[in-house]
Amino acid sequence: MEFMLDTICDIKNNKKRTKEDPAHHTRLKKWLQKLRADEILLRGLKWQKLLDPDKKGQWWLSGDLVESSGNVDFVATKISTEVLETQKLVQLAASQRMNTDLRRAIFCIIMSGEDYLDAFEKLLRLDLSGKQDREIMRVLVHCCLQEKMFNKYYTVLASKLCSHDKNHKFSLQYCLWDQFKELESMELNRSMNLAKFTAEMLANFSLSLAVLKSVDFTDPVQLTAKRIMHFRMLFEFLIEREESLVWNAFTRIAGLPELELLRSSILFFVKQYVVAANKGFTGKFKIMRKALDNVAGVLM
Repeated sequence: MEFMLDTICDIKNNKKRTKEDPAHHTRLKKWLQKLRADEILLRGLKWQKLLDPDKKGQWWLSGDLVESSGNVDFVATKISTEVLETQKLVQLAASQRMNTDLRRAIFCIIMSGEDYLDAFEKLLRLDLSGKQDREIMRVLVHCCLQEKMFNKYYTVLASKLCSHDKNHKFSLQYCLWDQFKELESMELNRSMNLAKFTAEMLANFSLSLAVLKSVDFTDPVQLTAKRIMHFRMLFEFLIEREESLVWNAFTRIAGLPELELLRSSILFFVKQYVVAANKGFTGKFKIMRKALDNVAGVLM
């Protein structure tokens, strides 16, 4: 309360008093940092909740349940519904081979999120340590590939995670490399979802085309019919977008000596299997080729 009054006085006087932060201010900052308050959006927070003298624990995360606590029947019904939904999710997680408590928890959060921000915040609250956070991307990609129709929800959530912590980006790269190894035995729908997922992550610049460096597009041994179909879909999904995006996406790997083989193999593959099958991509192919030679890295 003292802190709030001091702040209000400073605003009223249009100046800030120069003094060291009191000890309780420092403790408050440390407490908020420990809670990761800067990473949590306060959903459904209303004035009544702030004024409630009986609030306990992490009351700001309680959602709308507190507001309805006076209605016992409503609360009981809501809890029963949530329990039933949770049980269904746990059963679904088991059917999807989520064989550890951590993977099941991540699966339930991703699949039950109100939106990508809700899922993102809940994943942060897991407070994973060490290498545990690698499971997030693996479960996320698994969920994406299992969908009957591709859902951009997974790419938006993955992009948010990558922008939050670069470790998620590295985990995603390794996860995609593992998926590329399984293309020969992968079902068509999963392969299509993977192609769209990768193309979306490239298009929103969460990943660069360097993620494809594990693939040799000129090796006839690697280029089986299923692999050709998969990467053809991937490049089609990518280069069908606006010219500026195509230019910028391919410029990101231009001028890097260690990616020279990747650039040449991509040009070969797109010309041989994408443009040859659809002459409508000829114009985009020219833009792509110029972008790969854009050593200066100039973006549109």
